[in-house]
Amino acid sequence: MNVTTSTAEGRLQALSSTMLRRLTMDRDITFIIGPEVKPADAMARATAFARRTLPMLLEGRPGAEAAASDAIKVLAELVDITARDRRSTDMLGRVAFDGVHLTVSVGEMHSPLPAPNDEPGLYLVRSLADDIGQYDGDEGGRITWASIPPRPGTF
Repeated sequence: MNVTTSTAEGRLQALSSTMLRRLTMDRDITFIIGPEVKPADAMARATAFARRTLPMLLEGRPGAEAAASDAIKVLAELVDITARDRRSTDMLGRVAFDGVHLTVSVGEMHSPLPAPNDEPGLYLVRSLADDIGQYDGDEGGRITWASIPPRPGTF
């Protein structure tokens, strides 16, 4: 059996695995957690996924381990608070990297962010992020995002 590939497919097959990973991974990772998942399980799933994928997203960057650790902590808190106040059926999460900052976003929540001293608070998010906020999502809820700067001396 002969298989004919297009010129573009042939070029993709000739790329090294590292180059192909950079082309296909882009600059973000996205996950979806269904409605049947409890908040603690949602945190576990999201952080496990981030632990597996962040090293590829940050590959070759100085301070990648520290950045991934901070992003996972922020992600866990955002998933926890969103899962407990979920507006939409599925919870969508995203970690994006712009070359310096990591931005973690999770949605959608019914309500605005809690005040800094409210429980459950966003203690790690507020201590690790240089900016946080919310915007209106497609399902009528609010998507929460946090921008995580590099640790001093790492980028």
